[in-house]
Amino acid sequence: MADREVHEVHDSKVLAAMSHPLRRRLLDVLRLDGPCTASVLAERTGQAVGNVSHHLKVLAASDLVEEAPELARDRRERWWRRVGYAVSWSPSDFPDDPVAAAAESLALERQVSMARQWFAERETYPEEWHRAAFATDSWAKMSVAELAELEQKVHELIKSYSGREIPDDGQERRPVFIATRAVPARP
Repeated sequence: MADREVHEVHDSKVLAAMSHPLRRRLLDVLRLDGPCTASVLAERTGQAVGNVSHHLKVLAASDLVEEAPELARDRRERWWRRVGYAVSWSPSDFPDDPVAAAAESLALERQVSMARQWFAERETYPEEWHRAAFATDSWAKMSVAELAELEQKVHELIKSYSGREIPDDGQERRPVFIATRAVPARP
């Protein structure tokens, strides 16, 4: 699967594999920094190389990462890359599946955790980042087809930023966590 595609998940075992906190961090580092060796990933996450290697194998078994042998300098060196630029799933694909329900709950907790981390650390960022960060929510009356269209447009918009070549224009760029949810609800 190309790096620019959305990896759609239809197996709750894949959701469970990516729900582990270290595995999710490994996916994030690979998304932001590109292909890495287990040693580099261990350094960036503060973990032991053996632990990272184990979790990479779990992610590979779920088709979330793959080896990048063309980057190796010799037969002993193993490089890994993320499969797809984003992961997407629908809870409706996993009716009455406790594994999927737990994974969905962990994904929501992670999104909230990333926002809380920003609140806790925002004073360490320059003022312009305070003004640029945002949160939004809204209501709309939509059909199922319109909701699917919205999902596609949101993916395209995010991809236009996360899947692009970074311009060499001298501007400071930092990792930005983007999370979206659209669910039927009542006010």
